[in-house]
Amino acid sequence: MEGIVTMYQDFMKKADPRIADYPLMQSPFLVMGILLAYVYFVLSLGPRLMANRKPLNLKKFMVLYNFFLVGLSLYIVYEFLMAGWLTGYTWRCDPVDFSQDPKALRMVSVAWLFVFSKFIELTDTVIFVLRKKNEQVTFLHLFHHSVLPWSWWWGARFGPGGMGSFHAMINSMVHVVMYLYYGLSAAGPAFQKYLWWKKHITAIQLAQFVIVSVHISQYYFMPSCQYQFPIFVHLIWIYGTIFFILFSNFWYQSYTKGKRLPRVAQQAAQHNGSSIHENGTVTNGKVKAN
Repeated sequence: MEGIVTMYQDFMKKADPRIADYPLMQSPFLVMGILLAYVYFVLSLGPRLMANRKPLNLKKFMVLYNFFLVGLSLYIVYEFLMAGWLTGYTWRCDPVDFSQDPKALRMVSVAWLFVFSKFIELTDTVIFVLRKKNEQVTFLHLFHHSVLPWSWWWGARFGPGGMGSFHAMINSMVHVVMYLYYGLSAAGPAFQKYLWWKKHITAIQLAQFVIVSVHISQYYFMPSCQYQFPIFVHLIWIYGTIFFILFSNFWYQSYTKGKRLPRVAQQAAQHNGSSIHENGTVTNGKVKAN
């Protein structure tokens, strides 16, 4: 046991000391505990607590929460751009700058903020549970919200910046669009006419994985690259591929097979005697929203 502790301590000595004092960054065990508690609540405790209760009405909170994340994601994108991606990075092989240069420290700060935002976004799933929308807690959703924050923590702890941060910036861009849609959707029926682009969110997410994978794949074709963490390159490429497959399947199930038809198509199907509906149940021949 002493040997394992010593190995862990020696390993953590290689971490970036500049980010060590930021919240959640002292130890991976705190983060692991938060994520395990999240999974336990979502899959077990939460549904049991809500079993004999009515779904909570969280509409106002959801509007505020989603638009807060729009603003936060915009700010993260801006900081990534100003910390390197528009102020010196080549968009090819960009190593992590471990100096005390103001731009390098700015990159450390936004890398931490990105990781911290992933823990804020765990609230997405908590909202599903409290509103008894348990069917929305899919494998894809749970995997994305629980596994990736763990990976991103290690990335920020050891290598905040460089070419490995490109995917974080692109992800934040996508989240601006995604949470804008969620915010408008939560705002009520008056905004339904502005939500015609729902299907395009998945297309944007698929494009994200292609762009990230193409960018990180440059590493494999360069004669030399001074980026210090090849393991992060491999992980980003693997995650990009896995999520492209998972989201492609979501697209196929939701749109190609018609499980998430636009509202007009749903109404036409119902008029013709079909029972196609989204996130609802059929009661006496009518669609009842959950």
